[in-house]
Amino acid sequence: EMRNTVYEEYMETVHYNNRSGVRATCPDCHVPHEWGPKMIRKIKASKELYAKVFGLIDTPQKFEAHRLTMAQNEWRRMKDNNSQECRNCHNFDFMDLTAQKGVAAKMHDQAVKDGQTCIDCHKGIAHKLPDMRDVKPGF
Repeated sequence: EMRNTVYEEYMETVHYNNRSGVRATCPDCHVPHEWGPKMIRKIKASKELYAKVFGLIDTPQKFEAHRLTMAQNEWRRMKDNNSQECRNCHNFDFMDLTAQKGVAAKMHDQAVKDGQTCIDCHKGIAHKLPDMRDVKPGF
């Protein structure tokens, strides 16, 4: 249950409010659709539930203290699966780069050429970024 932390942040994003009326929910981004990966993710999520129940992240201050580690774990998961949950809705093959702003079109084109995945560039797209002052460049 993240209602008092990341859910409030998510409600301010285009994934929650947008002109098309399409809304991505938490499981759309954080739970794989395929059965095997979904079960693995649910088992790993039990660690997060444990942290909440036993008071490791039960206040905003404690949550913030662990935000970077939790974010890095999620970014790693998304990188490892080629941002599959993003790709359930977004697909480079169907993007009309000519309809995007110049910088976005150029970056998406380069990302395809470089074999990048969504999370390589879109960290913080739905939630506040953690304090990354102590993170070495190139993370």
